[in-house]
Amino acid sequence: MIRPSIKTSPSKDAIANRDEALLAQLGYKQEFKREFFFFRLWRVSSINDEHKVFGISFSIIGLLPSIASVLVYALPNGGASSMVWGWAIGSLFILSVGLSMAELGSAAPTSGGLYYWSHSLSSPRWRNLLSWIVGYANTVGSIASVASIDWGCAIQVAAAASIGSGQTFVATDAQLFGIYIALLLSHAIVCCLGTAVLARLQSVYTLINFLLCIVVIIVLPAATPKEYINNATYALGNFTNLNGWPNGFAFILSFVAPLWTICSFDSAVHISEEASNAAIAVPWAIVSAITIAGILGLAVNIALAFCMGSDVEYTLNSPIGQPMAQIFFNSFGEKATLALWTFVVIAQYLLAASRQTFAFARDGALPLSSILYRINSFTGTPVNTVWFVVVMAALLGLLAFAGAGAIDAIFTMSITALYVAYAIPIFSRFAFDNNFKPGPFHLGFFSLPIGIIAIAFMAFMIIVFSFPTTPTTNAASMNYAIVVLGGVLLLSLAWYYFPVYGGIHWFTGPVPNIDTARIDGIRHEDSVSMEKKAEGAVSVVRV
Repeated sequence: MIRPSIKTSPSKDAIANRDEALLAQLGYKQEFKREFFFFRLWRVSSINDEHKVFGISFSIIGLLPSIASVLVYALPNGGASSMVWGWAIGSLFILSVGLSMAELGSAAPTSGGLYYWSHSLSSPRWRNLLSWIVGYANTVGSIASVASIDWGCAIQVAAAASIGSGQTFVATDAQLFGIYIALLLSHAIVCCLGTAVLARLQSVYTLINFLLCIVVIIVLPAATPKEYINNATYALGNFTNLNGWPNGFAFILSFVAPLWTICSFDSAVHISEEASNAAIAVPWAIVSAITIAGILGLAVNIALAFCMGSDVEYTLNSPIGQPMAQIFFNSFGEKATLALWTFVVIAQYLLAASRQTFAFARDGALPLSSILYRINSFTGTPVNTVWFVVVMAALLGLLAFAGAGAIDAIFTMSITALYVAYAIPIFSRFAFDNNFKPGPFHLGFFSLPIGIIAIAFMAFMIIVFSFPTTPTTNAASMNYAIVVLGGVLLLSLAWYYFPVYGGIHWFTGPVPNIDTARIDGIRHEDSVSMEKKAEGAVSVVRV
């Protein structure tokens, strides 16, 4: 009798060898410790480890505290309707971006992902320039993400102080900047810890994020007094436009909320060299994080729309200075809000841009690359790049002294910069003649149409987010995102084309740091032994 074959999960050693072999085929040696595993929500694998790549992506999204940070964009640009329907529509487009990126991440999981993919998939004429632009855009986007996360966290800390003082304390710009710098410094210390410590922290962050969502979805409606409860007509249909743009454009501007919240999901790619079974873990972490964040975020926004009352202007401009904190205060009172708000602040607390900056420095494209490209021998983390990101984020924080509108630009800047970096490799895959070979995660026939939707959406939003918050603007309220991002990209191009010393004379894209003989040896070992230890080989994109 013929017995059906039973597939067994590959051992940890087999997975580790396969990960190192795949990275070697991409031209890089293993430098980080692989401590992150994908969180198998549906128990499709026997892997049961507390270190989760999914936790990185979901914690970077930091759903509830992120919604709290950008609620100030949705409320004046449509109110309840933008909170609910703007989130729903925006999340679907974000998923198209994530699916396209997941395919690339499965084929070539490396910390420099976006600019590595741009180089390997573009034509020889354009590959160096495009990967250069992507590297700088992604670095700016990652740093702006850190800056916006910590600025939002600083406002949340100030809101807690206001609630605790009976709403007599109102933070000045200088005080907010001081809190912001303190958060950046503490983040730097945390991110200089070993990879194993960081991986354990992801479990805590992920759990807090889920529990906060459940509290808002279930407990908030039950605790909200009747005078603050809105009916379905208001919660799902009210449109409040306070900024002066036409309603249609205002609704599109409200997309800042979902696009900033469900952004930086490429963080899973940036820690791919620290992830076990990366070709599978990374793409599924991206798609899972976006999907779960989209669904839970919609539920959170619906709950908030029903429980926020109808005075949108007061919610935005109350002494507390934070719309979600004001909603919680109305529903839970002072003590309960302070307790809950503590966990909101904790969940906002994360940083992961240093890995991508390290990868770009590894290939010599950033100024001071020789200094940034160093792994600390004790912690096994890129300590120098951590402090580089913190210093750059601190400089962005100085926009606070130019006005409220100026500092708000770091939120749209993170989106536009990252979308430049996201769009180019996806475009390159389909626009140029290349030898792209899909990894284990592949969309098949749907790859092209989903890619077209993703590229068109990102291009459109880059243009939209270059506009100021209101039609009438001045130096204090203008959108500085285009100034900073445009300035950095122009300077990077000037550096690229600089006579004699510019990147055009020496930059060749991703630089292998492993010798050819070793690559061939690993490939031979992979072909002979990996099939016996694991469930098949992984096809990759080769430069």
